[in-house]
Amino acid sequence: MKIELKEVKIRDLVEKYINNDEDGVTGYNGLLNIRPKYQREFVYKDKQRNEVIRTVRKGFPLNVMYWVINEDGTFELLDGQQRTISICEYVNGSFSLDYQFFHNLEKDEQEQILDYSLMIYVCEGKDSEKLDWFKTINIAGTELTQQELRNAIYTGEWLTDAKRHFSKTNCPAQNMASDYLTGSSIRQDYLQTAIKWICNQEMEIEDYMALHQHDSNSNELWIYFMGVINWVKTIFPKYRKEMKGIEWGYLYNQYKDDKLDTKALEQEISRLMQDDDVTTKKGIYEYLLSGNEKYLSLRAFTPSMKRETYEKQDGICSICHKHFELEQMEADHITPWCEGGKTISDNCQMLCKECNRRKSNK
Repeated sequence: MKIELKEVKIRDLVEKYINNDEDGVTGYNGLLNIRPKYQREFVYKDKQRNEVIRTVRKGFPLNVMYWVINEDGTFELLDGQQRTISICEYVNGSFSLDYQFFHNLEKDEQEQILDYSLMIYVCEGKDSEKLDWFKTINIAGTELTQQELRNAIYTGEWLTDAKRHFSKTNCPAQNMASDYLTGSSIRQDYLQTAIKWICNQEMEIEDYMALHQHDSNSNELWIYFMGVINWVKTIFPKYRKEMKGIEWGYLYNQYKDDKLDTKALEQEISRLMQDDDVTTKKGIYEYLLSGNEKYLSLRAFTPSMKRETYEKQDGICSICHKHFELEQMEADHITPWCEGGKTISDNCQMLCKECNRRKSNK
């Protein structure tokens, strides 16, 4: 891969600058694609944005930026997007600094900014080499997410359409399901989640994106995602904060065809939310669908409860009636939790490990 250091004046960078909202940003007389499809949306805070302009006005050096040269002689901005947009937006009059817009500055102050030289590394090489370089240069900065890196490889109509649904501010996925998802749409978390769910642990995300890279649209993914969220809202109509971040897609894949009683489920959810023995309230939903108590992280007997019960039993296992040391025994519910038994001293019995395992496997 060929890498060359290039100086670019701000006056050249801002030539024919266009920011078409979320669809794309270009500059450098139309030769530089400032925000390629794989880049994140502009996320600089005002303070960070203003510091970029202050650095330029003081003549201090900005960190080096990275461009990629295309076969047709145009460029794509690989790293430094937010600094570049900050500069272009200021010169374009989109915001003021210390109550001064660019056009309010004295002529010599404007010229100082326009003559400021940016240090640019321009690279030319294979896609795989560019991606490796992309990963490396982002280690020191705001690291890209795995999905942002995937987007760098699998560009095309499918990805463009998928990002329309999942990856923009106030996108359909955000408006429909932000209460159920963690992460950020503009950091590609929603897109990653949707692909992960539809793959259902049977295919890697990269394989799914490669398979559909040249599709004309992402209808399959969007229809699937809507199906997941609509199913959740139908089966569990009362929203609770614990529903955010659950792997709903996996549950949908496994249980969507089951006959589920919404009213009965809600009654159980309400009861379990009030059960002090249930320490992981988020796990209630998967427990009710699967019947597996492990998702509830049921409260364990305390060491003092175990010791008290051990002394009462004189170290004798309640099942095999043999004597064991305390560390060779485990606490067990006399009346199982699923039958209403509580995690209290009166409902505790000490069993040897073998008897407890055998009892648990019944």
